Amino acid sequence: MGRYILKRLFLIIPTLFFVLLINFAITQIAPGGPVEQAIQQAENFQGVDGTTAGLSTSVNRQEYRGAQGLSEEMVDKIKAQYGFDRPAHERFFLMLKSYLTFDFGNSFFKDKAVTQLLLEKMPVTISLGLWSTLLIYLISIPLGIKKAKKHGLLFDKSTSLLLAVGYAIPAFVFAILLIVFFAGGSYFQWFPLQGFVSEQFQSFSLWGKIIDYFWHMTLPLLAMVLGGFASLTYLTKYSFMEEMERQYVLAARAKGFGQNYVLYKHVFRNAILVILAGLPEVIVGVFFVGNLLIEIIFNLDGIGLLGFEAIQQRDYPVIFGTLLFLTLFGLVLRLICDVIYSVIDPRIDFESRGAK
Repeated sequence: MGRYILKRLFLIIPTLFFVLLINFAITQIAPGGPVEQAIQQAENFQGVDGTTAGLSTSVNRQEYRGAQGLSEEMVDKIKAQYGFDRPAHERFFLMLKSYLTFDFGNSFFKDKAVTQLLLEKMPVTISLGLWSTLLIYLISIPLGIKKAKKHGLLFDKSTSLLLAVGYAIPAFVFAILLIVFFAGGSYFQWFPLQGFVSEQFQSFSLWGKIIDYFWHMTLPLLAMVLGGFASLTYLTKYSFMEEMERQYVLAARAKGFGQNYVLYKHVFRNAILVILAGLPEVIVGVFFVGNLLIEIIFNLDGIGLLGFEAIQQRDYPVIFGTLLFLTLFGLVLRLICDVIYSVIDPRIDFESRGAK
């Protein structure tokens, strides 16, 4: 197992390289980059002395030529400010060199280091992702097991309608509906419309902070759970049903063991492996796909909202820093899941199977 872990750790490096390379190439051909935005902003700027808004480069009124556009000197200054005065391949390898020293650069528009921005936004995203993932698993696994036991009966058929609705409707639609009904939309105003905590949060007592935190988190978490529990419930149900039809289960029942004993002593250990196999995708999806829209809708200042704003502004250092973090998170999570696999079932040997 040790050799397998080392092999997977070494494979992370070329994976990150090609992910960054592909996205870097895409950003080079995408219109509306930071240089174009800065030039347009400067061309639209008129009648103000001193510095051009949004630029750190000083622009006096003699350099600005109104309808004639900017001088070549001014355009060169803007390119140099954003690092676009070098060829694309040189910029890419300079970026990789900086990443090797954990220097992700500074945001073009927020005047902060990318690392600082990620650290500031991470608590919101991790908090929302951990709670929603925990709730989804606490609901989906027991529900899926019970549906497997009651397959074809009234409980299974009645809950299938609930699952069909949850599977068909994405989390952000649930978020909008919850806002309309419970956050001052058209009906009730029981929960806050946006934000992670109240403005007076620091003045609250410890118990008051806990209540305020969960008061703000109720609707975002409910939206994510409603939009994410159906697929895991189906996976759990059919994994257990498949195991319950295997020969060893029939043999255990023939020996007189009860259903619950067979289910939790034998079936659970094998069926849970399939659920664990999808754990990385579930967590990454909940953290960085579901979180993205939920953070935008509820104005939660996390990594999802940061990445969305960076894409809008073409803030390339933030985009690549966020991308690197998400990719690395997913790869490490997959490796951890493989290790858990081998702990739960020692018969699984990734090295002997030539796993990559």
